Amino acid sequence: MSIELQSTGTFTIGGKTVHRLGFGAMSLTGPGVWGPPRDHDECVRVLRRAVELGVDLIDTADSYGPYVNEELIREALHPYPEGLLVATKAGFVRTGPGEWHAVGRPAYLRQEVEMSLRRLGLDRIDLLQLHRIDPLVPLEDQLGELKALRDEGKIAHVGLSEVSVEELERARGIVDIVTVQNRYNLTNRFSEDVLRHCEEQGIGFIAYSPIAKGALAAPGGPVDHVAKAVGATPAQVSLAWLLAHSPVMLTIPGTSSVAHLEENLAASTVSLTPQQVSELGR
Repeated sequence: MSIELQSTGTFTIGGKTVHRLGFGAMSLTGPGVWGPPRDHDECVRVLRRAVELGVDLIDTADSYGPYVNEELIREALHPYPEGLLVATKAGFVRTGPGEWHAVGRPAYLRQEVEMSLRRLGLDRIDLLQLHRIDPLVPLEDQLGELKALRDEGKIAHVGLSEVSVEELERARGIVDIVTVQNRYNLTNRFSEDVLRHCEEQGIGFIAYSPIAKGALAAPGGPVDHVAKAVGATPAQVSLAWLLAHSPVMLTIPGTSSVAHLEENLAASTVSLTPQQVSELGR
């Protein structure tokens, strides 16, 4: 299968240029992002196939598993190929199925970064994202600790996840922010103002849940007519629309199936007309 990811365009994250169509590793973990993969060997094949096909941005988090996801990435891909950016996150604790808690205490964030370095087999994390802002801890303390870790060389760059424009600007007053990762897809554009602000500031916007957990991939859905017109699947059209929607948009569809991975990455070959982009946007 030939996939030219170059057609998706690239974006530079803190000096490292990556294709804007990446891979979200969350789906590799067990049901509800809890426990080991259902099919360990297939998940290893997914990661290796993604890199073979040109993916150079893989997104994970310490809470996926927890910890299982990072360990799986190391098993599949270490030593990492030159140019691969593995982004991880800390500050959102998974205590059980359906249970999430923001924890932004500086000592905890430092501990998690140290453990992520060990699990991933890295000397430095290219992109460490604060998974959620902890409302019980001053933002200056949370990001101040990440800044200290950056200054120590343990992380290269800092990103944020699920933030507003106001929170982003507060954060930028503490440490340079190179990416924001918010939920965003054709049916959920509540972060449109954040996306436009990222465009103005040259900050990468990483859209997670880009196919709305599969809802946009269903035949007969809201993008099906365009998919038929361009000879693609609804999922591919949904991803292609995101990439056409903004030059700072990066998207990280995830899957635990090689076949589904290849289908998603083929979105890089889908070309939408300006009229189709506008129609889908409406």
